[in-house]
Amino acid sequence: MRSDPNPQGGELELLTAYLEYQRATVLAKAAVGDLTGQQPPSTLTLAGLLHHLALVEESWMEVRFAGVAERQPWAGVDFDADPEWEFHTAAGMDPEELRERYRQACRHSDEVIARAAGPEQLSVQPLRDGRRFSLRWVLLHLIEETARHAGHADLLREATDGSTGE
Repeated sequence: MRSDPNPQGGELELLTAYLEYQRATVLAKAAVGDLTGQQPPSTLTLAGLLHHLALVEESWMEVRFAGVAERQPWAGVDFDADPEWEFHTAAGMDPEELRERYRQACRHSDEVIARAAGPEQLSVQPLRDGRRFSLRWVLLHLIEETARHAGHADLLREATDGSTGE
């Protein structure tokens, strides 16, 4: 369930509240039915979006920020050979399994956030340019990524069954 962030909240409270709001929006769009069928001609599906966002959560928060080892199903995937693996493998997955995988990835991210020393804490792994990033930076990145895909999910859901709204 989505709830509006506290307008008087502190920095970390607001960052995590806005991220949670976008996560709930994506899950609301993918709440019912088949996540792959009856969509316009495209390789982008609600199933693929959920699988991708689970990868994004775990990759950025756990692996890159916290230094946790990559877990299944991502460990061992050759993303250089198949850069959109998470999108096309989602098509054959059970919708509830995909929803739960995303929820679990979000819970793992929330655990990393809870253990962090604060918004200034730097990542274990650096960006491509060698600089480490802060918890603040990665939370803003996740908000941006999740919100962008929530918009995609809105369009896909409308094209699939006519559902519109927040």
